[in-house]
Amino acid sequence: MALMQAPGGPSPGQTCALILIFTVLLQALCVAVTYVYFTNELKQMQDKYSKSGIACFLKDDDSSWDASDDESMINPCWHLKWQLRQFVRKIILRTYEETIPSIPEKQQNIPHLEREKGPQRVAAHITGTNRKSTFSVLSSKNQKALGQKINSWESSRKGHSFLNNLHLRNGELVIHQTGFYYIYSQTYFRFQETEEVLGTVSTEENRKKNKQMVQYIYKCTSYPDPILLMKSARNSCWSKDSEYGLYSIYQGGIFELKENDRIFVSVTNEQLIDMDQEASFFGAFLIG
Repeated sequence: MALMQAPGGPSPGQTCALILIFTVLLQALCVAVTYVYFTNELKQMQDKYSKSGIACFLKDDDSSWDASDDESMINPCWHLKWQLRQFVRKIILRTYEETIPSIPEKQQNIPHLEREKGPQRVAAHITGTNRKSTFSVLSSKNQKALGQKINSWESSRKGHSFLNNLHLRNGELVIHQTGFYYIYSQTYFRFQETEEVLGTVSTEENRKKNKQMVQYIYKCTSYPDPILLMKSARNSCWSKDSEYGLYSIYQGGIFELKENDRIFVSVTNEQLIDMDQEASFFGAFLIG
């Protein structure tokens, strides 16, 4: 005899429907909980990113901050940028003071904004001067250098001369910054015939000797002997009937110089040199 369904119990169809509804509700609950969890995590990550130092530099913020404004001082990005700005100011000021070892008293009151512009250009142009003892005998350290060193140049800002981050000492330009420099020099030779009779052999030999005009540019390093960088010569023949002759020698080139290197100019027949500032000059400037 077939089994009969107990009166009052749920049918199989109703049971399946209840199970299906429960499963759907459970999945919806899981999705809701997952959504709330990930939304909360994403918000925490955004808050953490906005408070980080990297966000202060990556996000666009055109608002100007005032040190006297309480809201600006509370902002963590304001403190970070303020500290970075103070650090940069300190580094620039220290670099400026190390680049220029001796600053006149008038330059010590330079505003901070001008100091933040960085070091000045490295260049020097010194001109001839008519002071006495312009030429000097080369010292024992420079005995192997040829010619007579030009010991006296006009280095002040009188006329065309100037010094920027280089200084002049005993006729030598002293280098403060290592790099490649363009070095140049011009010397002006003025020959005047004497009233003596040029009939003897010794006088003719002196005239021939005076015709050889040579300009040398040397570099002094930690090496004991000076190093010849450039030389240029003129060997012109003046007419016997001429009363004077004018000649100039110019040369220039690019050389690598290191800190504390020194460069100077020497010439032969220094008695023929015209040390006018527009005629004889010497200079160098940093190119890289």
